[in-house]
Amino acid sequence: MHINTTKIIIHEPIIKKIGEIANKHKYDVYVVGGYVRDVILNLPNKQDIDFSVIGNGVEFANIVAQELNTKAIIYENFGTALVPIGDFKIEFVGTRKETYYEGSRNPIITNGSLEEDLMRRDFTINSLAFKVQLESEVTIIDLFGGIEDLKNEILKTPLNPITTYNDDPLRMLRAARFLSRLNFKLEPNSFSAICELSNRINIITQERVSDELLKLLSTDKPSLGFKLLLDTGLLDIIFPELANLDGVDLMQVDGIGYAHKNVFYHTLQVIDNICKCSDNLWLRFAGMMHDIAKPKTKKFVEGRGWTFHGHEEVGARWQERIFRNMKFPFKRKEYVEKLIRLHHRPMALVNNLVTDSAIRRLCVDAGEDLDDLFLLCRADITSKDPKKIKQYLKNYDVVIEKIKDVREKDKLREFQSPLKGEEIMEICGLKPSKKVGMIKRAIEDAILDGIIPNDIEAARNYLFKLKENLI
Repeated sequence: MHINTTKIIIHEPIIKKIGEIANKHKYDVYVVGGYVRDVILNLPNKQDIDFSVIGNGVEFANIVAQELNTKAIIYENFGTALVPIGDFKIEFVGTRKETYYEGSRNPIITNGSLEEDLMRRDFTINSLAFKVQLESEVTIIDLFGGIEDLKNEILKTPLNPITTYNDDPLRMLRAARFLSRLNFKLEPNSFSAICELSNRINIITQERVSDELLKLLSTDKPSLGFKLLLDTGLLDIIFPELANLDGVDLMQVDGIGYAHKNVFYHTLQVIDNICKCSDNLWLRFAGMMHDIAKPKTKKFVEGRGWTFHGHEEVGARWQERIFRNMKFPFKRKEYVEKLIRLHHRPMALVNNLVTDSAIRRLCVDAGEDLDDLFLLCRADITSKDPKKIKQYLKNYDVVIEKIKDVREKDKLREFQSPLKGEEIMEICGLKPSKKVGMIKRAIEDAILDGIIPNDIEAARNYLFKLKENLI
């Protein structure tokens, strides 16, 4: 086995403690994968650390759990064990080799050497290891040139990429994630292999695919990974609605050329813009979805060019299907729908003639997500013209000032219907029915339109005045 001469200092006490336990019980144990990579890159240490054990990894995990007064969580089907220690999630697995049958992604797993264990990993930069020991200075085990690839900022597979991606097609999506997380380049042979094997992603469960997409969206610059997914054909398979944003339509009318910008690359820039100011995953997802219906709603209007009337509403309605197909958590759907539906509203309120009523309705419709809506709106500015950018940002500042003024006058921060359904039924002599909801909405509309102030007495007086007509 070749051992690189690179040495690093490990300061993490839990690793030293596990080294003491391994020494006491005569086990050879190695830290492998992402933790080693991030230490070398001087990135913040993760609280997930993977250990490979020569021999029985589950057996050693139980020993560690007993020594540290915790309990191992055993995954029998995978031969792995998770040991929670404070804020850390420590995973143990015995070194192993995997043999795959054609047409299946389920390997035959047998005991193997450390070398066989490292060669089955996804990328050379994740195939680095060091032996846990009592000393703080450790020597990196680098069998596949991972340290050199880290220096050159390149993503490469330890084996032939066809073999690596064929064995576990999810690694093709992981390639996109690591490009975005580390700002690396993909080795050309890996790119070709992903193009060739893209259809094999269909054997991966939707849950795992969607989880990987959300991890990609959680990186600092998701555009790098999503561009790879588009260029290799993977995006057409795993998220066709997003892939459909690519392209520009051209039209010649009376010698004048009309074109609209490439919505896919605009969307990538919007996502990256959001990433600079927020780590809210579902705000990022809303940014990815905000123009999703433009291909469906595009229309050429002579004299004006390309229009996308109603794409906000269509895109919002699509989220039901998208969340269901992608198996995303439905509790996030309403938030995403809201931001998509409202993302053009603030810019329409810049005009000096805009009424307080329009401002009130935006505040109420956006609710507690108003600040996120404006983050999305600002991120949606992708012009190459600095003057336009400055003007658009100034426009949003104008709207925000209007919102502050209206909120101060109307106490909109506390806005809710002053009259509850029970009181409406009592005053109007109604039983629970649609009419009660209609009355409640009419009172809310009167407040938002400035007909009555936002207080309970005004609402009651309004209800008495209109009682006969409403009923």
